[in-house]
Amino acid sequence: MTHGRVNPRHTLETQGISGLGNVYYNDIEPALVEAAVRRGEGRLGRGGAFLCSTGQFTGRSPKDKFVVRTPAVENTIWWENNAPMAPDAFDRLHADMLEHMKGGDYFVQDLYAGADPAHRLDVRVVTELAWHGLFIRHLLRRPAREELDSFAPEFTIINCPSFKADPAKHGCRTETVIALNFEKKLILIANTQYAGENKKSVFTLLNYILPEKGVMAMHCSANHAIGNPEDSAVFFGLSGTGKTTLSADPSRILIGDDEHGWAENGIFNFEGGCYAKTINLSAEAEPEIYGTTTRFGTVIENMVYDPETLELDFDDASLTQNMRCAYPLDYISNASDNGLGGQPKNVIMLTCDAFGVLPPIARLTPAQAMYHFLSGFTSKTPGTERGVTEPTPTFSTCFGAPFMPRRPEVYGKLLQEKIAATGAECWLVNTGWTGGKHGTGKRMPIKATRALLTAALDGSLTKVEFRKDPNFGFEVPVSVPGVDSTLLNPRETWADKAAYDAQAQKLVSMFAENFGQYVPFIDADVKAAAIG
Repeated sequence: MTHGRVNPRHTLETQGISGLGNVYYNDIEPALVEAAVRRGEGRLGRGGAFLCSTGQFTGRSPKDKFVVRTPAVENTIWWENNAPMAPDAFDRLHADMLEHMKGGDYFVQDLYAGADPAHRLDVRVVTELAWHGLFIRHLLRRPAREELDSFAPEFTIINCPSFKADPAKHGCRTETVIALNFEKKLILIANTQYAGENKKSVFTLLNYILPEKGVMAMHCSANHAIGNPEDSAVFFGLSGTGKTTLSADPSRILIGDDEHGWAENGIFNFEGGCYAKTINLSAEAEPEIYGTTTRFGTVIENMVYDPETLELDFDDASLTQNMRCAYPLDYISNASDNGLGGQPKNVIMLTCDAFGVLPPIARLTPAQAMYHFLSGFTSKTPGTERGVTEPTPTFSTCFGAPFMPRRPEVYGKLLQEKIAATGAECWLVNTGWTGGKHGTGKRMPIKATRALLTAALDGSLTKVEFRKDPNFGFEVPVSVPGVDSTLLNPRETWADKAAYDAQAQKLVSMFAENFGQYVPFIDADVKAAAIG
């Protein structure tokens, strides 16, 4: 039985999906919350938030993600980073999933990915869980009701957590699988309830499609000055580096917190919502995000709460460090109403340095910016991926290697061209450790980070005195009003200066070794930046 509004020419039956039970098309938030509670997928929390657990999988499963190896994409996929799946294996997986789904109830959401109509992707998401429908309805962009009558999905995602893949039959690694088929315009997700797989699959699609149109796809947050969308900024960074926290600045308008495009007219949000980490979240430090946790329909994932009062425990990480909340962008009072901004005036690259070597902020030349973009140095934070239990230094090119289907130089070159065309200032910001490495030092004070970012965004930071960093060759401010000058020179924050020097040389060597893989593909100026 079909429920809800849908283009009659594009029902699931027209896509070869038949024999299901009830199919709920484009239910709005109250209906999805109602269904999720009725089906026992979670419970209603304070203010009408939806409290749920993702079970065994509390983070992404990047090793179980595959791209189907078809002739159309053979020469454009970065196969060293994207595990291939044979077309016939995908077809068997698809057929077996559809057979498994027969008789079951499913929830369909027809949504837009991309705030810029010239570059958006029309995506259909078919979910076994009602709350997954709620999640993706928050995270992507919702068409007006009348637009659904003519909605024609370009790509379809089928997410079925109760289906277990067979590695021998389906050409995958485990019973969990995320398989992208660009030729059939279809994504299959199985045996994981972690909702983030839905949104990251869409991001991967856009990362493949947009560069062909000259649009830079970015794993970044973005904001712009109040009353001036042309004064925009982007914040690159992996999960846990502060993209959501630092872009949610009450003195600026939030464009989005995770995924954006940079096109001919400026930047645009891919999404219509936010997916924020809630570990140690407080009303004092992040009142806007904290406030969403008691708003109707906000999805609260993997948080411990009092079973009687339903009070959330933001400090209890016994389920996972990767506890999160998902909510529509308009739950943030200073959020953009259209998801658009002008050409960025500032490009910020966030890193979480567990070595305690990097300064809290450094100014980059365009060549240095491409070097650090391709390097993508950070520390994986606990919980974001399964098995990560403490900060682990890593290089994730383009600050998002798991979502990059093309070679990194494709994105690096696009970024370099965009920076050259706009004259954007580039900054590297360390939100990791100071005064020592992880275990002996302490996290960079967020108050100092915010002060330095404010100075960068309002232009005052370009006017202070800078010194050249002896390890990396970038420029570091000597003093900034309102910031402890000692903090600006990481070596001075260490009690043991020789230990700092050794740690710095270790990190420099790691950068050099990692960057060797890109040297054959880059221009001379970036090669020069690589050696300081």
